[in-house]
Amino acid sequence: MKRRFGILVTVCVLASGAAAGTGTAQAAPASAAPQAEIFATSNTAVITDPADPRLKTRLGRFDREVRGVLHAQGARAGASRLLDGVFWSSDLKKATYERSREFDVNHVSAAGLHHIAGVLAKQYRQESVLTFRYLPRTAAGTNAVDIEVPGVDSRRLHDALVADPAVRDELGGGSVTLGGRLILVAPLKDLALARAFVTKLGADWAKARVRYGAEEFVSAP
Repeated sequence: MKRRFGILVTVCVLASGAAAGTGTAQAAPASAAPQAEIFATSNTAVITDPADPRLKTRLGRFDREVRGVLHAQGARAGASRLLDGVFWSSDLKKATYERSREFDVNHVSAAGLHHIAGVLAKQYRQESVLTFRYLPRTAAGTNAVDIEVPGVDSRRLHDALVADPAVRDELGGGSVTLGGRLILVAPLKDLALARAFVTKLGADWAKARVRYGAEEFVSAP
């Protein structure tokens, strides 16, 4: 997992939104959120070819193993989703690709979530594992947003990322679900940049779902 995972969607200034940490561009009701999320992969290769067969894996065994880790650490695993990621490599000067999973997590403290992510980073030899804890919008620890917006595929994401140096440098890249939902976990300071990027992608900002919380990139202990 890259240090600035930046799973892409976006958000800018929301004049209104749920104080409990959930909202959309129109402040419409959102479905109940899990307590936290973990974004992780078992991939350790640098993949630059979008046709690489490793990008077709469903990470089924990885899904089961991560659920086992969560259970062993006293957490409760919810749903998980496959993600197709596109990230910019400053070393290679080109886009790289990665198949990963997003895991919903409940019954876990902040310290417990950090520990679980460290276990996964070590077990799967990852640079870092991204966690996101849902918090009220105005909470002291809130430093990021988790946003989803439909209508984006990985090819469009790739082309837009390659063409936008500012997004490459600040957000690093993003991911989409198999159902075509762009996802972004972005720092609060990058809201305007993220929103502009989503607009360039042609996604309907009025359909964006926004959740607030705390992000952390956890490395192996």
